[in-house]
Amino acid sequence: MNGHPAPGPPAPASPTTPAPASASRSPAPGATGTPAVAARVTAAAAAVLTVGAGLGVRVLAGGDLAKYAGDALYTVLIHAVVVLLVPRVRPGVAAVAALAVSWAVELAQLTGVPAELSRHSTAARLVLGSTFNAPDLVWYGVGAALAWAVHTLLTARRASAR
Repeated sequence: MNGHPAPGPPAPASPTTPAPASASRSPAPGATGTPAVAARVTAAAAAVLTVGAGLGVRVLAGGDLAKYAGDALYTVLIHAVVVLLVPRVRPGVAAVAALAVSWAVELAQLTGVPAELSRHSTAARLVLGSTFNAPDLVWYGVGAALAWAVHTLLTARRASAR
């Protein structure tokens, strides 16, 4: 031999020799793994909490408070779905996408198609609504701003924890 180690797999770490950094790639117990997985887990939890909040507002409050809170929460839920689908999306992009979808659904109500679908399906009524109401557009903006703020805060926290 010429003094060089034989080719082959690296020798196992001894008690006095630390393991190579590449040897421990799994996350610590209880960690969520990659940032994409953490974002998806957080978004799924946010979606569940948002649906719960929407149901709670309908049970505990009535009238305009329940209606407009529901509008804002609708956009928050869409924001969470955007993050579930694209976990590395920037908060502003996700908020704009959620707002655009919310506005598109509301504006579609001007055509009468959602109203017709709502007569035949509870799911369509919940997702598409039935009657255009201009103030809803403002409350979707409130929901997008709220979702953006929470998403930005969580993203900053996750970045500082690394």
